[in-house]
Amino acid sequence: MQVHTHSPAAGRGQLFLWGGIGLGLLLIVLLFTNGFGLLGRGAKAETEPSVMVRQGDKIVIPEGSPLRNRLTVQPVASEDVRVKLSLPGMVESDPARTAAVLTPLGGRVLELKVALGDRVAAGQALAIIDSPDLGQAYDDNDKAHDTLQLTEKNLERQEGQFKLGAASSRDLDQARSDHTQAVAEFTRTQARLKMLGVSVETGKESRLLTVRAPVGGSVTTLAIARGNMINDPTQPMMTIADLSTVWVTALAPEKDLALLATNQDAEVTLTAYPDRVLHGKVLFVADVVEPDSRRNKIRIAFPNADHSLKPNMFATVTLYGPQQSRVVVPTSALLMNNDRTSVFVATAPWTFQRRNVELQLEEGSSVAINSGLKAGEQVVVKGGILLND
Repeated sequence: MQVHTHSPAAGRGQLFLWGGIGLGLLLIVLLFTNGFGLLGRGAKAETEPSVMVRQGDKIVIPEGSPLRNRLTVQPVASEDVRVKLSLPGMVESDPARTAAVLTPLGGRVLELKVALGDRVAAGQALAIIDSPDLGQAYDDNDKAHDTLQLTEKNLERQEGQFKLGAASSRDLDQARSDHTQAVAEFTRTQARLKMLGVSVETGKESRLLTVRAPVGGSVTTLAIARGNMINDPTQPMMTIADLSTVWVTALAPEKDLALLATNQDAEVTLTAYPDRVLHGKVLFVADVVEPDSRRNKIRIAFPNADHSLKPNMFATVTLYGPQQSRVVVPTSALLMNNDRTSVFVATAPWTFQRRNVELQLEEGSSVAINSGLKAGEQVVVKGGILLND
């Protein structure tokens, strides 16, 4: 018979053995799981600095932040330039050289002697019109002429008889009055014919109305045709424009009114002639802003002897103002913020503040600032998007 005895020393040895195995397994698990993320998080939070710190409306980049290597800051530059303003424009005929052709009387168009686009000289016949009103004017003139001749003979007779004592002074006065009224009526009918632009010599005219060009130029619009009946003489038959001198008209935004002035140097390029540059001066600056477009109209006159500048051509007008100083920043510094353009300005070392700016003119990779920045201020020109909200 065997008797097994368990001593206290043997039990404690097995307990230490299994305890050591469990502790080893726990250390292995902690090593591979980084303490279930608890130990590493605390250590990292203590060793890594914040990327940026917001203090009200300012952003501070702390020491050690990776952003310090990604931001480029440089001072705002200032340069002396001649202000240049580019505006869309259009070629127009000079209103002072454009005439609407009206007929003084209604009637039927018997002949149309010109076509749309023809060039005419001042006084050239444009149309022949058979006008009943003209016939009535000639009839009135004929009657006035006959009455004048009759009163002249009667006045001579009365003056002769008065000298002989065969006529009274009353009859002589009546003859003189009739003659004076006849002269006045004949003068009126003659003036009427002259105003209509027809011959005043009775018996020699064809009694047709000839409409003549009031000015020389090109027929730019035509509203009648042969055989048409003209019932409203106040409506233009056609338009004649003298295009030997034309206007280039441009519309300037309201914000640029301070840059406009009479006699200002201007350059004009046309879509039709991209290699041709016209040089001129501003002839006219409107005193009233256009109510629909909120723009101000300017005009530059150009000689056009060869008629190469045609009304309604598109043009680009460049105006040059006086020399002035302006601040300039790279376009890479500009950021959009709630439909406003802004930049980040350094108010202290590695401390930045957003500031809205108003742009004046963009040229290539740089832009002129109208307001919001001063020369010498430090701005973020690269990496500003990392600070943007």
